[in-house]
Amino acid sequence: SFFFLHHVKCHFFVSLSFYVNQASSFKYLKTPFIAISLPSNSSHYHSSPIDSLNNQVLHEFRFFRVYKDGRIEKFHSIHKIPPSEDQITGVRSKDVVISSDPAVSARIFLPKIHDRTRKLPVLFYIHGGGFCFQSAFSPEFHRLVSSLAAKSNAIAVSVEYGLFPERPIPACYEDSWAGLQWVASHANRNGPEPWLNEYADFDRVFVGGDSGGGNISHTLAVWVGTLGLPGVKLVGVILVHPFFGGMEDDHMWLYMCPTNGGLEDPRPKPSTEDLSKLGCERVLIFFAQNDHLIDVGRWYYEELKKSEWAGNVEVVEHEGEAHIFHLMKPDCEKAIDLVNKFAAFINKE
Repeated sequence: SFFFLHHVKCHFFVSLSFYVNQASSFKYLKTPFIAISLPSNSSHYHSSPIDSLNNQVLHEFRFFRVYKDGRIEKFHSIHKIPPSEDQITGVRSKDVVISSDPAVSARIFLPKIHDRTRKLPVLFYIHGGGFCFQSAFSPEFHRLVSSLAAKSNAIAVSVEYGLFPERPIPACYEDSWAGLQWVASHANRNGPEPWLNEYADFDRVFVGGDSGGGNISHTLAVWVGTLGLPGVKLVGVILVHPFFGGMEDDHMWLYMCPTNGGLEDPRPKPSTEDLSKLGCERVLIFFAQNDHLIDVGRWYYEELKKSEWAGNVEVVEHEGEAHIFHLMKPDCEKAIDLVNKFAAFINKE
């Protein structure tokens, strides 16, 4: 996602780094990961001309910078909280392992059950964070997805996917797809997760996400339309302030994806043909008036309407608000409106 935490000032170094070619066009990064451990704050360590050269910044992006020696410095740390039960709404949550290699997990949210015979819609949620930070287990996303589960009376599965640089793109897409397939594995009521076996309505499945997670949500919908998802009906996709190609952050995405297809790669820049393959009936897109991603989001909306996709797309725009404002100000009137409209879209007949 291109989730941007303005209030976080924490910087830290990632020890898994790339050695990169200064003349790289960002299209291919063929060199492997290498672990670097540099001394710091040591009275016995003295800088040298080589150190000064290595500390030169090679690339500066929105969420991280790359030094000439290959070190990558992220601008945001990740804070995680355990699952819990919401004492006000009654929503319970727990963490599950989807895959150990690669490491993919999820946090599942179950709303308060009033009728054990009634099946509930399923929301598969993909968090934002520029494909390189944030977590399904962060306080912001725990609160958001718990609220969505409560308001929509849906089982929510919030996937924890691999992040750059430890796991470069396309790990985020592949891990999220593995998570959605894992959800579908419960369609015959004999999967590994009892909550899904007992309560999930697999004819009412939704995929949604914010920012970069919105981009991944689009890609999964295309894969459902082309590859299929047996036992599951994907009814709708919800994109909140989604990232798509056509802006300055394109080069950051290309850098994080060594196997990218250039500026016309269909993941950040879907073609009209891809849009026509969306495997859902309905799409809801949220815009924020002051969002730096609003133009590419509107481009996506217009291209989707022009494509041969037979579904229905609707938009909601919040005036005077910035990117992912609902995570920064979850109690404000417009954030509550966003959650309400998100839930209403899931429960629309």
